[in-house]
Amino acid sequence: MIRILQAFLLVLLLPAAAQSMTVTDDAGRTITFDKPFTRIISLYAAHSENLFELGLDETIVGVTRNEDYPAKALAKTPFNARDGVERFLAAEPDLVLIRPMLDKGYPALWRRLENHGITVVSLQPNTIGEMYGYWRTLGKLTGRESQAEDMVRAFRDRIEFFEQRLEHLSEKDRPRVFFESIHAKFATFSPGSMPLFVLHYAGGRNVAPDAQPRHGTNIAYYGLERLLAKGRDIDVYLAQHGAMNKVSEKTIRNGPAASRIKAVLNNAVFLVDEHLVSRPTMRLLTGIETVYRLLHW
Repeated sequence: MIRILQAFLLVLLLPAAAQSMTVTDDAGRTITFDKPFTRIISLYAAHSENLFELGLDETIVGVTRNEDYPAKALAKTPFNARDGVERFLAAEPDLVLIRPMLDKGYPALWRRLENHGITVVSLQPNTIGEMYGYWRTLGKLTGRESQAEDMVRAFRDRIEFFEQRLEHLSEKDRPRVFFESIHAKFATFSPGSMPLFVLHYAGGRNVAPDAQPRHGTNIAYYGLERLLAKGRDIDVYLAQHGAMNKVSEKTIRNGPAASRIKAVLNNAVFLVDEHLVSRPTMRLLTGIETVYRLLHW
């Protein structure tokens, strides 16, 4: 009996074995690890922004070349998928975070990094529900699970506030909006996308619910003919602005048959920073507030 008790006490005194964790990325990779990753190169600005939100300033050893937020991201070493594998290896990362577009575009680079023992994870959520899971995955990978839950909780709490604000808006107080994604293609966004989530909670009504996504993205080509068919119903013409859509208000106002669009005639054409409406980050909340002010000025 004494020996059994001694053995039991010895087990209690031994250090706890590390508990392995497993995540599956958007490419179907199954990643099993027993400790958080501590040297991360992020090749998607949204990953970088979320890692900073999780408090991982010192863990990030590299970011993309087009970082813009937060400001401290600009001080990190910039990387590009076109860089040679040697440049990545010199930074000694244990994790490289990418997204599906890069995953498909540079498969040889990721294989070479994995052959050198570096973990590659491809992630990009397309809906708000997926965004919560994405944040939690980032939390698992970095040992910041509680902080990721805090992000989810804070985001949901703010959405509850926006829901209560919507209750005070009548139907006529919610303008009908065409939300442009790519001007050259007269494209909008597909139902369920983050920009339309922003539009809804900003108190706007989407005039193009029949838009269908193309190529598995949230971009939905609409076409000039269908746009003009809705012209008299468009109270506000809203366009995302940035690298994806380098457009100006003047360009929209002077576009083909723009005089048949009610919003153009009423001078209700606005641009919004694409990073506030399309990236799966906490700044979607800022996007909602920004669009709310544009719609209810």
